[in-house]
Amino acid sequence: QVQLVESGGGLVQAGGSLRLSCAASGRTFSSSAMGWFRQAPGKELEFVAAIRWSGGNTAYADFVKGRFTISRDNAKNTVYLQTNSLKPEDTAVYYCAATSDLFFRFGAPPLKRHEYDYWGQGTQVTVSS
Repeated sequence: QVQLVESGGGLVQAGGSLRLSCAASGRTFSSSAMGWFRQAPGKELEFVAAIRWSGGNTAYADFVKGRFTISRDNAKNTVYLQTNSLKPEDTAVYYCAATSDLFFRFGAPPLKRHEYDYWGQGTQVTVSS
């Protein structure tokens, strides 16, 4: 089992920044990649960004390219999502996820919800206009 705990959410004005963190514990050695998803009120869960533990390969949703950056600290088993130039439409609960699928130890990290095995409880990001 892998446990994930997100932090760093909050209320910020449009144009501002937040740094989200996701700390992994438990059988972290079994994790191949990590991802961030978000869910806005009344909307479906959507992919935001992902990163592979080995090699650091990343993937981003088009709507965050150039504004968000995902990174990882292998020694701390922690993944970060730096969010810049935030917009009111970025308001959502942001979830961290991990996959233990060995396939994702190589190549691009997973982009789809069903490719992840473990999920955190989420952290709220609210962007005011």
